[in-house]
Amino acid sequence: MAEYKSINGTKIQDFTSDPANPLEGQVWYNTTSNVLKISTPVVSAWATANSMGTGRYLLAGAGTQTAALAFGGGYPAFAQTESYNGTNWTEVNDLNTARYSLGGAGATNTAALGFGGYRSSNSSLTAATETWNGTNWTEVNDLNTARRALASAGTNTAALAFGGQPVTAVTETWNGTNWTEVNDLNTARRAIAGCGVNNTAALAFGGSPGAATGKTETWNGTNWTEVNDMNTARDGLGSAGTNTAALAIGGRVPNAPSTPTAVTEEWNGTNWTEVNDLNTAREYLAAAGTTTAALAFGGKPATAATEEFSETGGTTTIDTE
Repeated sequence: MAEYKSINGTKIQDFTSDPANPLEGQVWYNTTSNVLKISTPVVSAWATANSMGTGRYLLAGAGTQTAALAFGGGYPAFAQTESYNGTNWTEVNDLNTARYSLGGAGATNTAALGFGGYRSSNSSLTAATETWNGTNWTEVNDLNTARRALASAGTNTAALAFGGQPVTAVTETWNGTNWTEVNDLNTARRAIAGCGVNNTAALAFGGSPGAATGKTETWNGTNWTEVNDMNTARDGLGSAGTNTAALAIGGRVPNAPSTPTAVTEEWNGTNWTEVNDLNTAREYLAAAGTTTAALAFGGKPATAATEEFSETGGTTTIDTE
């Protein structure tokens, strides 16, 4: 049998940690974990899943690909909430305040936070905040600044709210009891997207300070720092992931306000890379999950369509036994 060196011209290299940007097909030995590894092609795809019970846009989402929550949205505003178990959507108890263009945060479909938005009942912005315990929504302390079309990150006990309409850069952090205003975004914008696992590490991208932008900013718990832009400027987009591994999903592009896009981009902590498009182009959708297992649902034109994103490949362990 031919040796690796005779085929590739070099011996297998030893590393104490995995290479940051390995070449496709590169093989190495991790001396820390004592594992042989290979870099394989990354393959991503969106697949159609079962639809929500109620088609809507301008909704909020929380959770994971197999345990997601969709709430609010519609035009006029809905209070409807649906829970996803990885296969089907089930309608559960409503929000106390019907609204659209609200923010949402939460790690699962049993613990979420909904805040801000616009109420059709009295044609007004709201600062109302509600927490979800898997059965009911309970109203808690309000945002300091009422707004809609804002972005969010984190969980029901450690969330971040930023941007929104009227066009603002205001950022607030939630500690499970109260909202506190902290340092502003560098670029004020509405219809912005965001993600992050808590209120100390988040990512803000897209939105409209006047025209759709690809601007991206990262939050370290104290300040926002501008980093590399998305490839496709847009607003009204969905988001999933963390501040170092995110998806920007759908939305609408500049100079085409009535034309939604299916474009999906992935953030690796430094740059955005276009990956496979949604099957259904849409704007003002919601999303949940991670860069390897995400969920996109709802959107405009008013739809109940749900899609699951999967990504395989990258660094793979070689079984030597």
